[in-house]
Amino acid sequence: MSTTYSPELVRTAELFEYADVDAAESLERDFEIVHAQRRTVLFREGETADYLYVLLDGKVKLSRRSHDGREGLLALLGPSDQFGEIELLDGGPRVTTATVVSGARLARLHKTALYRWIAQRPHVAEQLLQVVARRIRGNRATVHDRLFTDVPGRVAGQLIQLANQFGVAEDGATRVVHDLTQTELAQFVGASRESVNKVLAQYASRGWVRLENKCIVILDDAPLARRAQHKRRR
Repeated sequence: MSTTYSPELVRTAELFEYADVDAAESLERDFEIVHAQRRTVLFREGETADYLYVLLDGKVKLSRRSHDGREGLLALLGPSDQFGEIELLDGGPRVTTATVVSGARLARLHKTALYRWIAQRPHVAEQLLQVVARRIRGNRATVHDRLFTDVPGRVAGQLIQLANQFGVAEDGATRVVHDLTQTELAQFVGASRESVNKVLAQYASRGWVRLENKCIVILDDAPLARRAQHKRRR
């Protein structure tokens, strides 16, 4: 771990979205750069929150366990995504577990540095609340999809989301390297691994996708988008 200055933070982190360059640079120097291997747990649900993170390279998953021990994957984060700030703002324990999915380089900021920065620039608190409000809105949309969309629709929706996050154009198709195991992909959809694999096999047989190891190549996104909009019949 080192405290190397990282100017890319100004360009990527939500924290700096509304900050002027001088204000951003004054905070950037308080970040620590951390390198973490796959399966490294950055923090666990229930722990005291001390740091805010910005993901510079790699992927990190945010998950939560139910009372019966089942794990649900709530988000898959990629470069420029910021996480862990909500608990710093409300003072509560971690509500999720953050685990590295593929080798990651992160910048982390201790809460004392964040509090000092906010105290010096009160308008930043309002801007951070806007960021948190967007997160809450997105979480509500996810809950809505799980309540009112069937498994094929949720699979299609998650493929579209992953393509938007990690997709790379390739010969008229979109290559999406998600780095998730089959179990993790099923947790992300909110369904059993068997049902998700069945849906993916159906989509592959229709020529919509091609399945590869921890990667999905989207060959035709139009039918996936339509399927994602189809709501569950009551």
